[in-house]
Amino acid sequence: MKIERVDDKTVKCYLSNEELEEYDIDYKDFLLRSEKAKEVVQEIIEQAAEEVGYRPPKFAFDLQIMMLPDQGLLLTFSEREPEGDHLAACLKEMKRFLQLAREQAGLGGGSQGNGGNPVQEQQEEAEEEPGEGKKPELAVFAFGSLGNVMTYAAALPANLRVDSRLFEMNGIYYLELRKGHAAYERYSRACIQAMEFGSLYAAQEQQVLALEEHGTCLIGEKAVRKLRG
Repeated sequence: MKIERVDDKTVKCYLSNEELEEYDIDYKDFLLRSEKAKEVVQEIIEQAAEEVGYRPPKFAFDLQIMMLPDQGLLLTFSEREPEGDHLAACLKEMKRFLQLAREQAGLGGGSQGNGGNPVQEQQEEAEEEPGEGKKPELAVFAFGSLGNVMTYAAALPANLRVDSRLFEMNGIYYLELRKGHAAYERYSRACIQAMEFGSLYAAQEQQVLALEEHGTCLIGEKAVRKLRG
């Protein structure tokens, strides 16, 4: 278990496939907030407090889950933002979303540079990436049930012009969201809102290809609109 403190409110934990097997837990447990997952999360928080001086928020925190191909899981703990300037909070959260996408790109490639240290590799890649040049226009979110996907779709504006598809794989539902013709601000808000109902799964084309190959496409186009009913 590797723990990295990003700032006063954010901590990242890397769980290898071997550790997941040892805990007898997988991605689905964290997504569905099983009792086993809650126990592991509590252990991570306690270890983060001991190793990096992390102080969990008094009220609530957000947990984001990302699969690292052939490596394990990346869990990101961050303090939930209080209600306030919604646009400012939206842009801040989308910046963090972009950072997660960059990390997945760096960790998923299995680079042998820097002695194979994934934390160091991701930090260097993030530093080399141009800050405003690239914004994520693809995101895949995982949901524990079809009902959660439908509830999320119903909460989105009816005139949101994103491109979307729905997949199912191993009992988990995956909603692919592309910016399409939507304004970037509206697309980013839709992505942030998705994290309230599910978890970020990927922001890379190769992960979409894996879904196409191993999953079942339930709705091939305009999934959000069709799920609204």
